[in-house]
Amino acid sequence: MLQELEKMKETANRMKIPPVYMGKWATASDAEVQQELEKGTPYTYRFRVPKEGSLKINDLIRGEVSWNLNTLGDFVIMRSNGQPVYNFCVTVDDATMRISHVIRAEEHLPNTLRQALIYKALGFAMPLFAHVSLILAPDKSKLSKRHGATSVGQYKEMGYLPQAMVNYLALLGWGDGTENEFFTIDDLVEKFTINRVNKSGAVFDATKLKWMNGQHLRSLPSELLIKDFEDRWRSTGILLESESGFAKEAAELLKEGIDLITDADAALCKLLSYPLHDTLSSDEAKSVVEDKLSEVASGLIAAYDSGELGQALAEGHDGWKKWVKSFGKTHKRKGKSLFMPLRVLLTGKLHGPAMDSTVILVHKAGTSGAVAPQSGFVSLDERFKILKEVDWESLQKQQESPVESAVPAAS
Repeated sequence: MLQELEKMKETANRMKIPPVYMGKWATASDAEVQQELEKGTPYTYRFRVPKEGSLKINDLIRGEVSWNLNTLGDFVIMRSNGQPVYNFCVTVDDATMRISHVIRAEEHLPNTLRQALIYKALGFAMPLFAHVSLILAPDKSKLSKRHGATSVGQYKEMGYLPQAMVNYLALLGWGDGTENEFFTIDDLVEKFTINRVNKSGAVFDATKLKWMNGQHLRSLPSELLIKDFEDRWRSTGILLESESGFAKEAAELLKEGIDLITDADAALCKLLSYPLHDTLSSDEAKSVVEDKLSEVASGLIAAYDSGELGQALAEGHDGWKKWVKSFGKTHKRKGKSLFMPLRVLLTGKLHGPAMDSTVILVHKAGTSGAVAPQSGFVSLDERFKILKEVDWESLQKQQESPVESAVPAAS
C-alpha cells in the first residue's frame, strides 16, 4: 500500500540506507489478502528476491560486478494498472529474441541485477553484458541538450557526414591500439573489439569532430565531393545553372580549408570577394604597402589595361606562369616580394588558397557567368576600377603616422 511504502522510504532515509521493500504482503495469510481484494485495494506483482547471498556477472568492459541481494528487496514486475515494468519487459523481450549481447550505457548497470534475477527465475540463458561509459561534456558533466546539438538529424543539418560521426563516436573510449584515428565503416567492422573499450568516460570534443569530418569530406571520391559542393552552392543561390565547370575548379581549390559542407558557402563567397581597402589599412599589410606596393600596382594596371593579363589568365596556369615570370623580371622582383604584392592587389587579401588558381578562377567567374550577383562577387574589371582609385599617398601617410597615446596629467 502507498502509505506503507512511504513509511519504508522515510525509515530508510533516516537510517541512511537504500529503501528496501520489507515484504509484508509476501507472507500475509490468504484471509488477509482476500480481505484487501474485496475492498478493491490496488495491488502489484513483485519478484521475490532471496534475502541472503549475492549475484555476480562478468561484464565485458567492467569485469566482475557483484551485488548483495539483501540490498534489493522484492521489486515490482507489474504495476497496479496491469502494466509490466521495464526490467521485466526487456528481459522477456531479449530472451525470446535470443539476444546474445546487451551493450548499453553504464546508467543501466543497476538494472542488470533485477534482469539477471528474472533470467535465472524463468530459466532463460543469460546474455553477455557490456556497460559503456557515458559521453561527457567539456566540463566532465553528463552530455545534455544544454551543451549543444544532440540529435543525429541536427548534426546532418550542420553539415556532418554519417561516416565521420560514426568514426568519431567509435573513438570515444575505444582505439585499435595504434595512433590511427581515421576509420571507414568497413575498417571499424573489421577492427572493433569490445575488450578495447575503456571503463572511463570520454569527453565529447566538437572541435575534434569537425576536424574528423573534414578528413572524411576530403577522402570522398573527387566527383562526389564536387557534386556535394555544387549542389550546396546551387541550393543557396551562389551558382547559376550554366557554370561551365566552375564548380569543379572551385571545389578542388577550396576543399582543403572546408571541414563542413555548410562551410562551402562562406569559403566561396570569401574567395569571390575583394576587401582591398580593409586589407591595405590593416597593420599586417604595413610591410607590403611599404615595399613600393604602389609601383607594383601601376605595372599591374598597365598589364590589365593592355589586355596582356587577361590573355594570360584565359590561357590558364601556363599563361599565368609565363606572365608572372615576365612581370617579375620587368619589376626586378621574385619570390615573396613578387607574389605577396600580387596576391594583395589581385585578391584583396593577404592569405588564401593558391594565388594562381584563385586569380584564374576569379577570371573564369567573370567570363562564364557562373556566379549569381548575391554571392558578393567582384569581377576583375571591378577590382581594377577599385585599384585605380586607391590614394597611395594618403595610405602611406596613414601607415606611417604613429599611434597617439594618452599622456598622464602632471601631479
